[in-house]
Amino acid sequence: MSHIETAKAAMEAQMGQEVGVSDWITVDQPMIDQFANVTHDNQWIHIDPERAAAETPFGGTIAHGFLTLSLASRFAYDCFSMAPGQVMGINYGFNKLRFLTPVTAGSRLRGRFVMKTVTQRNATDLLRETGLTIEIEGVETPALIADWLGLAVFEGPNDR
Repeated sequence: MSHIETAKAAMEAQMGQEVGVSDWITVDQPMIDQFANVTHDNQWIHIDPERAAAETPFGGTIAHGFLTLSLASRFAYDCFSMAPGQVMGINYGFNKLRFLTPVTAGSRLRGRFVMKTVTQRNATDLLRETGLTIEIEGVETPALIADWLGLAVFEGPNDR
């Protein structure tokens, strides 16, 4: 069997199963401030702890939803490695994404992945869909849920 066929069979065997749980990462105010600076999203609910404590139901600042989402890459690095013959992985997008619970400054997050589908697109590309849940430590409802698409690119038959 080729590398791509072996990888596809392994992913198919995991469908419907949890395939990884990442380490925890703390989302603190300096991280939120840095993200605000990079994205030019300086809304006070993210960067003004005193005002956010006084004027929101959150008790302080909250992380940008896109900051929470951006940590998915870090969580994936904790959970997935390149398959034999794979030359790269590419973020291919999302079929579904929902932000469910605000992430307050100081929260700890982790990613949980479930294999949903795998499709061979051509001789070198596998399209994998994983269910991603980003959990907040001590909170029942997750920060977000998503169906994340990733493209695994393998060496071609003439690359060996």
